[in-house]
Amino acid sequence: MNVKSAVIYFLTGGFITMIIVGLEESGYPTWSGIATLMPVFTLVAYLFIGESKGGVAVSSHARFVLIGTLVSWVPYMIAIIILAPKVGAYKSIAVGILIFFVCAAAFLLISNKYNLFM
Repeated sequence: MNVKSAVIYFLTGGFITMIIVGLEESGYPTWSGIATLMPVFTLVAYLFIGESKGGVAVSSHARFVLIGTLVSWVPYMIAIIILAPKVGAYKSIAVGILIFFVCAAAFLLISNKYNLFM
């Protein structure tokens, strides 16, 4: 990856995050929610991956992300849903992130060991 590409990727991600937070802070939680639910980062990443590596790489990565999401993102969100009312937002997010990383690490180790998405 060259510096120009890295700057473009960084600015694109930051711009999208800024829009999502700005919508929420401006009193448009529905639009912020829709933007957050959209696979914005994968959409942008897949455009760039497709441009540099082609459709086969995008397809392989999408399979990896789909399974990885089920394995790590779902437990993360369940932890926040259950814990936030009991321990507050910050603690529930911290526990959720810990759960996410444990699940993601296990998924990555298994995926790499068995070459599941190569």
